[in-house]
Amino acid sequence: MLIRDLADTDLDLATAINQANIPAVGDADEAKLRHIFGQCRVALGAFADEPGASGSLAGFCLVLPPGADYGSLNYRWFTERYDSFAYLDRVAVDEQFRNQGVGAALYAEVEARLAGTAEWFTLEVNLRPRNDGSLRFHHRLGFTEVGQQETDYGVLVSMLAKPLPR
Repeated sequence: MLIRDLADTDLDLATAINQANIPAVGDADEAKLRHIFGQCRVALGAFADEPGASGSLAGFCLVLPPGADYGSLNYRWFTERYDSFAYLDRVAVDEQFRNQGVGAALYAEVEARLAGTAEWFTLEVNLRPRNDGSLRFHHRLGFTEVGQQETDYGVLVSMLAKPLPR
C-alpha cells in the first residue's frame, strides 16, 4: 500500500468510495468532497500496489484544522471545546481492501504528519446507527470518548479524541 497526498484528480474515486460507505460516513457528492478537500490540513489516499490494482485508490481520509469553512455540527462541537486539534472528517476504505490495514496505515501517517502541530486528533463514530467495528478500531488506536451528540438528522455519535505526539 502506498500512502500519499490525495490529489484533486483522485476525488472522483474518493467520492465513489465515500458513497459506498454510507452510513458509516456522511453522504457527499464530488462538489462537497472538493470543498472539504480544499479546507484540509491533511488529505491522504492509500493506493493498492498489488498486481492488477496498481494505482487504484483503496481508501482515503480528510483531516480539517480549526477555523475551516465547514458547517458540520460535529466539527463545530470540537471547535467549541478544543483550541488545538485536527478533525478527521471522514475516512473510507473500498470494500475489497477492508480488514487489510488500510485504515490503520492512513491513521499512522496522519499522526506522523500532525505530531507537534496539534494537541488532539478528533473524530466521531456512530452510536445510532451503531458502528461497532469502527468503535473497536478507534479504541484499539487509543481514542477515548469525550462526549456524545445527537445530530439534527437523528444520528447519535460518540465524540472521540486522542492526544497527538508533541
